[in-house]
Amino acid sequence: MRKPLIDISIIKQRLENIKPLFEDSALVLFSHPEYIRNNDVHHAYRQDSNFFYLTGFEEPGAIFVWRPGQTPETVLFVRPKDPEMETWDGFRFGTEMSARVFQMDAVYEVDAFETEAPKLLKDVRTVFHHQYRDVKNDARIQTVLERTKNAARRSGNGLLSIKDPNSVLGDVRLIKSEKEVEFMKVAAQLSANAHVSLMKAIEPGMNERELHGIFIKEIMAQGASREGYGTIVASGKNATTLHYVFNDEDCADGDLLLVDGGGEYKYYTGDITRVFPVNGKFTEVQKRLYNQVLDVQKKLIAMTKPGITLKQIGDAATEMLTKVMVDEGLLKGSVAENIKNSSYKKYYPHGFGHWLGMDVHDCGRATINGESRMLEAGMCLTVEPGLYIPQDDMDAPEALRGIGIRIEDNILVTTFGNENLTESCPKEVDQIEAIMQESYLG
Repeated sequence: MRKPLIDISIIKQRLENIKPLFEDSALVLFSHPEYIRNNDVHHAYRQDSNFFYLTGFEEPGAIFVWRPGQTPETVLFVRPKDPEMETWDGFRFGTEMSARVFQMDAVYEVDAFETEAPKLLKDVRTVFHHQYRDVKNDARIQTVLERTKNAARRSGNGLLSIKDPNSVLGDVRLIKSEKEVEFMKVAAQLSANAHVSLMKAIEPGMNERELHGIFIKEIMAQGASREGYGTIVASGKNATTLHYVFNDEDCADGDLLLVDGGGEYKYYTGDITRVFPVNGKFTEVQKRLYNQVLDVQKKLIAMTKPGITLKQIGDAATEMLTKVMVDEGLLKGSVAENIKNSSYKKYYPHGFGHWLGMDVHDCGRATINGESRMLEAGMCLTVEPGLYIPQDDMDAPEALRGIGIRIEDNILVTTFGNENLTESCPKEVDQIEAIMQESYLG
């Protein structure tokens, strides 16, 4: 029998903590759909983050219904035990074992959902369900709502209202518990170690995909379940593409390599970007631009603390990076003018960072009542300023063309400031060069 990835007592406490947020409501979560990779081969399966957060259950083809304060309160619908299918696809918990291991009040086979769910929803006012993610699941929930309405037709009530669960769970997941921080620190460290391994491994002429393979090997060897997202391994001009996906070109002597990658540990991911020279030595131009981006990043991290808004950090990033662009001759005119007309976006088209947690771009509102959100202790976010000068940009100084630099760390907001969870991953020029030169000499 497979064991749950985390202690189910953690799940039970989470449900207890958020009960007041779902008063007179039911939460209906579907497991993440399975997707075909090619022909009859599926992509590797990864459970929906909200589903795992509130159940700890990793199998596909499952549905979770939670009715706070009612009996049964936690109800799971799962695939039945099937020795023949388990021979092909692996272990299934089935109904009896799911009830015992995951401490559910009731468990049914998944085919009973349309029959049993109307009974479970008849006394609630609102259903929290994530619509428009899977056509089949949307059809199933619609059938259940129709049957629930018909069962209570004399009441005069219409269909139950549906709300997006992320409107509540997003803010809940935004504040990390001590156990979540523990998992995130592991993810951050194994991700940092993998980046260092690439610094040591790279040589001119190596292919990006070879380096990608080394990265995956390193995170897996340290206990990661998978990559937290598609790793970006972008050499030379490829680094000017924000979400470069090909990872298939050779790394040229004299170019920089940008690696944006993180490993996932118990459903929590690291997200680090580092830039280093393919041959182990920054050129003077590369070093100058890199250090300016690094200086911006350090100042942004220093700002990251309770009471500061996301907008304040974002505005500071824009102002500082625009000044670099003006100083380097990428933009003409004053800093204020370039911010006003948004011309800075040509070389800095993204924001300063994003929430981080179970998803690399984690859920949680960035604004509340139209105002930028203030940071609070327990939030985790990335800080990742960058500059990207396209190879064919004839307006840019020739020496800067084809350079892409992004430096990204994972920052936990603490009571009095912050903690850089990825601090062990080198980013100073002398640190990076020392690591790489030692590798070459060795």
